[in-house]
Amino acid sequence: MKAKVYKTDGSVAREIELADDVFGREVSEGAIYHAIRNENANKRVGTASTKTRAEVHGSNARPWRQKGTGRARAGDKKSPVWVGGGTTFGPKPRDYSYTLPKKVKRLAMKSILSLKNKTDVLKIIEDFNVESGKTKDLIKTLEKVTGKEKTILIIADDNVMLKRAGSNIAWLKLQTYNKLSAHTLFYSKKVIMFENAAASLNTFYGGK
Repeated sequence: MKAKVYKTDGSVAREIELADDVFGREVSEGAIYHAIRNENANKRVGTASTKTRAEVHGSNARPWRQKGTGRARAGDKKSPVWVGGGTTFGPKPRDYSYTLPKKVKRLAMKSILSLKNKTDVLKIIEDFNVESGKTKDLIKTLEKVTGKEKTILIIADDNVMLKRAGSNIAWLKLQTYNKLSAHTLFYSKKVIMFENAAASLNTFYGGK
C-alpha cells in the first residue's frame, strides 16, 4: 500500500510503500489484549507483604484461662481474629512477570500498527534531528505535524539528542521501531513515524 510522507512544515513530500502484512492486515484484538496485559504484568513490582500469625510480634501465652471466665476460648493475641493479629491468606512478595510467545507479540504489534493506519492516526514524516537537544526546538518542529495530544514518535535509531529533547514533553513518547511498547502505541492518540522507521518496520515485522 502507498502512504504519504510529510515534511515538518505539514506539506506532502512524496509517497512510500508500506507492507500490507504490517500496516494493512486484519486486526487481532486478542493478541493486542494479551500483549498489553503481559507488559503491565511485567511492570508490577510485587512487593506487597503481610504478616501471618507466626510473624506477628507478641506473646504465645493465653490472654486468659481456658474455662471459667464466661468468654470464648483464646489461644493467643496473634490470632487473625484479633485486632493487631496476623493476616489470613494475605499477599506475599511474588513475581507477576511471564513470557508471551513471540508470534503473539509480533501479531499484536502488526495489529496495532494496522489499526492506527486504518483510523488515520498514523502519519509518516521526513527524518529530522534536534542538534541542540532542547525541548522547545523539538516542540517547534512538531507543532505543525501534531497538536498536544498523547503522541508517540517512532524513530529509526537511538538518537540521543532527539530523546533528550523529548524526555521533558509530557504528551510525547519517543521509541525506536524495534523497541515498541504495545501499551504506549495502542493508547496514543497520534502516531508519528520517521520515514526510515517505516521502512525498517516493513522488514522487521514483514514476512514472518
